Amino acid sequence: MSETPSETDGRVKHALVTGVSSGIGAAIAQQLLGEGWAVTGFSRSAPAFSHERLAHVPVDIADRAALGGALSGLAGVDAIVHAAGILRVGVLGSLDPVNGQAMWRLHVDAAEQIVEALAASLPEGARIVFIGSRTAAGSAGRAQYAATKAALVGMARSFAIELAPRRITVNVVAPGATDTPMLRDPNRASVAPKMPPMGRLVKPEEVAATAAFLLSKGAASITGQQIVVCGGASL
Repeated sequence: MSETPSETDGRVKHALVTGVSSGIGAAIAQQLLGEGWAVTGFSRSAPAFSHERLAHVPVDIADRAALGGALSGLAGVDAIVHAAGILRVGVLGSLDPVNGQAMWRLHVDAAEQIVEALAASLPEGARIVFIGSRTAAGSAGRAQYAATKAALVGMARSFAIELAPRRITVNVVAPGATDTPMLRDPNRASVAPKMPPMGRLVKPEEVAATAAFLLSKGAASITGQQIVVCGGASL
């Protein structure tokens, strides 16, 4: 990855990335830092890596007031990447509404809150990327999770329509089973991930590379799309 600063009007471009403490969010932050971006990272715990262009803000994104406070002090953002997420599983007959509410808050409501707070200050040509999931199309035992990720796609497309006149793109990167700590969460033990046809799990770095492409000049005309990265699982 290049360490040449990614610049806009002579300044280093600045991305807000949520969920930077681990998994896909950490991989995205590291990818962007390697490409010369400055990154503000939101997460409850600090990431295991450091960088001179990384500013970590400790915040519980699921807490609306705390997230609002963190956003109020943020300026000069050229890109938003919302990667924070959780997975809670359950089949019909044992669904817990608390789990559904927690996933809705983190995946959908927090994304809305972030974009609502920053949209007016984004420059022309800014980028927004949400990390969704291949399961948005439906998956047994993951109905509540799938519902939040499907809602994220609808919201992204709606935002994309509104922001297109300012040439701000809004897209969703939807991974299949990815080798992250969330995949090994005990809360999902009852619903095992399915190995993709390629015979291995998706790597966080592959999802990060897709997100970084959507922030690049070459992706300036891609908006309102869901890009699935699943190792062939959706074929």
